[in-house]
Formats: sequence, C-alpha cells, structure tokens
Amino acid sequence: MEKKLRIDILSLFPSYFRSAFGESILKRAQEKELLEIQFIDIRDFSSEKRAEVDDRPYGGGPGMVLMAEPVVKAIRNVREKDSHVVYLSPQGKTLNREKCKELSDHKHLILLCGHYEGIDERAIELEVDEEISIGDYVLTSGAPAAIVLVDSVARFVPGVVGNADAVYQDTFEMGVFDCPHYTRPRVFEGKEVPEVLCNGDHAKIDKWRKEKGYAKTKRVRPDLVKNIIGEKE
Repeated sequence: MEKKLRIDILSLFPSYFRSAFGESILKRAQEKELLEIQFIDIRDFSSEKRAEVDDRPYGGGPGMVLMAEPVVKAIRNVREKDSHVVYLSPQGKTLNREKCKELSDHKHLILLCGHYEGIDERAIELEVDEEISIGDYVLTSGAPAAIVLVDSVARFVPGVVGNADAVYQDTFEMGVFDCPHYTRPRVFEGKEVPEVLCNGDHAKIDKWRKEKGYAKTKRVRPDLVKNIIGEKE
C-alpha cells in the first residue's frame, strides 16, 4: 500500500483553499488516497460569545493578534502522537527542496496559518514544532503560504506525480536550475529547437542540459553556484 500523507490546515478562512486543492494533480492525489487534506476553522474553537478569536496586543501597537486559546484548542483537536505542527510565518526558516522532502516523510502535518499581526506567542511555544517561511516578504495571511507548502511537499509523496523520476530532475534537485525544454514544432516564429536535442545522442544531450542549467543558475542565482563550489571544496 502506498504511503498516505494527512494534512490539516488551520485558518480563519477554510473556503479559501477549496479551489486550490480541488483541481489537477492534488485533486487526483486525494482521489487515490495518497493525500488527505482537511480545513479547520479556528473560529470554531473560540469561547467568546461572538466567536471572536483576536484582540488588541498587550503593550499597544497596530493591528490585532490571534488569541492563544482558540489556536491551541484547534491544534489539539486534530493533533495525534505522530503529528508535526508547522506555523506559516515570515519569521520561520525558508522553505526549500530539502525541507519539502523532510516534511513529506511525516504521516500527519498540521499547518497553522497566521492572520492579522500574528499569533499569541504562548500558542506557538505550547504547540508549534517549527516555523516556516516561503520567502522574505509578508503576505496578507498564512493561507497562500500553506497552499505553496502543500503543493511543494506533495510532489515528494510517492504516486502523486505520475512520473516519479521527474521530481528528481527538476530545478534545485542537483543544486542548480533545470535545463530549457522544447517540444513541437521544430521551428516557431523563426526560433529553432537546438540541434543537439534532435540528433539522438543522449550523452551529448545530457551534457548540453547540465551546461545550460548551470549557466542560467550562474546568471540568475550566483549565490547557488557559490554554495555548490563551497560544498565541493
């Protein structure tokens, strides 16, 4: 039986995710029971009369902060022995290929989406295993980041991507960008497919692809090239 990854997403807007996970590859992965994705409304765990989940921050300042109680209750409602709780936060460690692979090895992920100015720190200290950021910028909430994380992690779950080898040939898998790709027609608006890709010499094709991938990485992300050189040294 193929491995199944269960993911619970905790947010204030569960309906935000339905279209993202109801199409294409992720939809098929759920139909094949490789993924189980559920959406939990943090408001359902409020003890306030009007189901409030946020309040003004102690010490003053702009915006509102999610209260600790509903967040903690929501997490504990779905948490099990082997659960791993991730808080999507711009202050977390940056999501990369290695982290995606690591997360895919878990049986159950609980993704906590930040809202407003953030979440009461006590909820994070009590229940969160790690904070993850998808980049050095701030979003209106953690919901878009959760979609990115699920999509990138799901690719490493066996059976989600039709051709398993494709996952390990993409950009970043070898530390550099993927090579350029071409398909029919052979000539489009005067631009022709490189001859090396049409001659059937797989050794030359492989060499060309590696060179092109490395060249673009060096041009666009020289920091990645430096990391590769540093590792070899």
